[in-house]
Amino acid sequence: MARDADTTGEPTRREFVTYGTALVGAGAVAGCAADEAPTDAADGGGGGADVEGGTDSGSGGTATQTGTATDATTPYSVTMAPVGEVTFDAVPEAWIAYCGEYADMGVALGQADGMTGIGGVDRYHTDVYDELPGVSVDREPLERHPEVRTKEQFYELENDVHLYDPGMLINWFDWDQSDVDEIADNVGPFVGNLIFRRSDEWHDYRYYTLYEAFEKVATVFQQRERFEAFERLHDEFIADLQRRLPPASDRPNVFLTFEGTNEPETFSPYRLNDRGTSKKQWRDLGVADALAGTGVENLSTENRGELDYENLLEVDPDVLLIRGHERKSATEFRDTVVAFMEDHPVGSQLSAVQNGRVYRGGYLHQGPIHNLFLTERAAKQLYPDTFGKVTGDAELFDRQRVADIVNGEFGGE
Repeated sequence: MARDADTTGEPTRREFVTYGTALVGAGAVAGCAADEAPTDAADGGGGGADVEGGTDSGSGGTATQTGTATDATTPYSVTMAPVGEVTFDAVPEAWIAYCGEYADMGVALGQADGMTGIGGVDRYHTDVYDELPGVSVDREPLERHPEVRTKEQFYELENDVHLYDPGMLINWFDWDQSDVDEIADNVGPFVGNLIFRRSDEWHDYRYYTLYEAFEKVATVFQQRERFEAFERLHDEFIADLQRRLPPASDRPNVFLTFEGTNEPETFSPYRLNDRGTSKKQWRDLGVADALAGTGVENLSTENRGELDYENLLEVDPDVLLIRGHERKSATEFRDTVVAFMEDHPVGSQLSAVQNGRVYRGGYLHQGPIHNLFLTERAAKQLYPDTFGKVTGDAELFDRQRVADIVNGEFGGE
């Protein structure tokens, strides 16, 4: 990472925030940044198949959240690992997120207009907002600042808060703790935690579920009512789906993988037995991991192992979910990736290929709005007899209700 040659006399710390104890505590390793390539396409560790919305014991440390102020002139604070406590004297206006989950949280909380850029534009899917009346995101700032990862960029944008886990900056982009402290002091604080996977050895502090992290961001923006309205919608939606699930013995087993090419020959394995948010929908829908009992390890920064077709045929999953193709439509995916597998001498023998059960695997980085859409799609992929075909028009949650929350029109919900 390029260093600033001279930071003496640079802009002073913003008066409306005070920064708590920095607790990144991560050793530097080789940079690992491209989230939608195998280098950064991992989830792992942990266990459980709970609905994400309640308490997550996480890994190391505890989290507290203080401050219930709604008056913008009243100081309030947010405490989130790894940074610790951050106190705000006013609600942040200009902000930035590293990638999709935190950007989506800001949009869900009605803060889209304040987003000045993003840490990785390829990790943020905005097409879902097209289905929500009156909800949109201006792509222009994102395209103008699509990979905000250097100190120079942080100084240029002058954001009031950075929704980044500073451990990512240190371990993937060659920052030092002193760089993190410098930006926090001179520009604005960091509030964030890598939550999409749980396989990085450097992440030795607490993890959060999607809705635990969302609650922290809601406190940053003082949007408690919107958060609670989303939480109610989410909990009702998941509970309704789970009531309709077939018995566990009738549910398919699933192999989730990353392979971004149109002509896949090998597959990077994911394991479903963790609580990283990128696989939340599969846990909530109660599927079995096709790799259970095989000894195959989860893809991670340290584990780059792949399976070929012969390996995959030994597992022979009921459903095959392939990540890395979310920019394709379902038709484009079928005409490229699936067509190749159907013509492959070994791939064509897979039950999932023969039965037409090879699907796109969803985003790595999903916020609360993303998660509603991805869970709906996953329910149709896994249980078409119950929820309708994935190519059908059936809607499993109320788009207007989501839009109303984002737009602040949810009344007494």
